[in-house]
Amino acid sequence: MLESHIVEIDGTFLGTVILEADRETRRFYAAHDSVRAFHNRTLRAQDELTRQVARLYRRAHAGMHGFTGSK
Repeated sequence: MLESHIVEIDGTFLGTVILEADRETRRFYAAHDSVRAFHNRTLRAQDELTRQVARLYRRAHAGMHGFTGSK
């Protein structure tokens, strides 16, 4: 592992983005059940991977609390 970044959203540790040996690909290792669908997903852009994980977490978290997102 060359480099890693913690993914934490709203104070919840979701997992880690790890830079692969090619120094371009990033792999997500999920630590939270709400983002397991992204475990081992790879992308070249770390920011895009983090955004996708955050979106999935917030959607799952809102669903657990009965939020619809509408006013």
